[in-house]
Amino acid sequence: MSIGKNGILICAILAAIILGTLGIRWVYDQTGHAAQVAAAKIPQNISTDAIIGYLQDYLKTHPDDYVAYGNLGGAYLQKVRENGDATLYTKAEGVLNKALALHPNDFRALSNLGALALARHQFRDALTRGEQARAVNPDNASIYGVIGDAQIELGLYDDAFATFQQMVDIRPDLTSYARVSYARELQGDRAGAIENMQRAVNAGALNTEARSWALTQLGTLYFDQNEYDKAAQAYQAALDGWHNYPYARAGLANVRAAQGDYEAAIEIYTSVVNTIPLPQFVIALGDLYHAAGQDAQAEKTYALVGVEEQLLAANGVDIDAETALFDADHGRDLPNALARARAAYARRSSVTVADILAWTLYQSGDYSAADEIMHKALRLGTRSALMFYHAAVIAHALGHDDAAENYLQQALTLNPHFSFLYADRAQKLWTELSQRHSSGENFQTRMDNLQKQ
Repeated sequence: MSIGKNGILICAILAAIILGTLGIRWVYDQTGHAAQVAAAKIPQNISTDAIIGYLQDYLKTHPDDYVAYGNLGGAYLQKVRENGDATLYTKAEGVLNKALALHPNDFRALSNLGALALARHQFRDALTRGEQARAVNPDNASIYGVIGDAQIELGLYDDAFATFQQMVDIRPDLTSYARVSYARELQGDRAGAIENMQRAVNAGALNTEARSWALTQLGTLYFDQNEYDKAAQAYQAALDGWHNYPYARAGLANVRAAQGDYEAAIEIYTSVVNTIPLPQFVIALGDLYHAAGQDAQAEKTYALVGVEEQLLAANGVDIDAETALFDADHGRDLPNALARARAAYARRSSVTVADILAWTLYQSGDYSAADEIMHKALRLGTRSALMFYHAAVIAHALGHDDAAENYLQQALTLNPHFSFLYADRAQKLWTELSQRHSSGENFQTRMDNLQKQ
């Protein structure tokens, strides 16, 4: 199987992304758990909490077992996927460093430290750890996922696609198929992205968080191209396999909102936030309230975002890009938002962070710079309704209305309900551009008319 380089998005930059990682993928073994638990003779098919408890008790009497420390670190990372508790990142770091202190070349500890660095958006560190782990065990497919994910976020796309190709060649399974899907999506091949995410689902073990994650990504791929019934089916299948899976529930809320049922969407998102109050869920709930005309409730909800961001930052997560996007979207402290977006792009020049920087530049009034960076955001041929909307608004601000109309048409064709905040604005801009285009009014004419008013 060949990934290819032409034609191919980000499986849900949806407000982003799982655990706010802008598409980051994690390392699993065949059980669906990050920890390779067999080394400590842990019973199979038990919960992550039980694995953590077992390993904690085991280490009390076996304090020199580096394998158990590495497994415990992996189990902590898996638990964050399940409950969003960022404090477990700090615990994972502690036990993984203990594993390395006992055995400096332990593959499990190195690879899990790479996964931890990904989760914290420390992508240079993730790449370093991944390369260290690959040097120890170059035949293990999972480490190519850590390396490739880091390369993606650093904007090293040719390297990343080659890394993902090596991964799927070594072991075609849920994690490698998911990354092929991601590569296809980034390059604009949405059909290929769906095909490979379906392969990931089919390769996953039943009733595991990993398979429900893949089903959720599949649902989001369908949602992002306006196939809401298929999206809902995938989200429901994820919930059937992993009870109350919050990411799938959020997906169903997005479908309900797209169908015009804001009351149901708000109810679902409220339940999700009460279960796992990650910033992307809190922001989505606030935006839903705003779309439903409940602005006071929206502002009350937005106030929670800062609390969650502080918790993530306190546990080592780099949130510059995500904070900048939230502030740019909601007109909050734009000078600081721009500084954070610039800092994030300097560290990780991915197309997603380029999009965030371009949008923050636009909101700050620097339209020319925004346009320059927006072209970098679109350089892979990524087909994202939100990106196309950003590009359209920036082009419109510069008077490039033919380009704006083209971008907007692509956005609304892909998914007319791509954003709680911007879907209605996109429709209004489309109407405005269509009317002006049909009347032959150009940018200079509009500027002249505005100056006369």
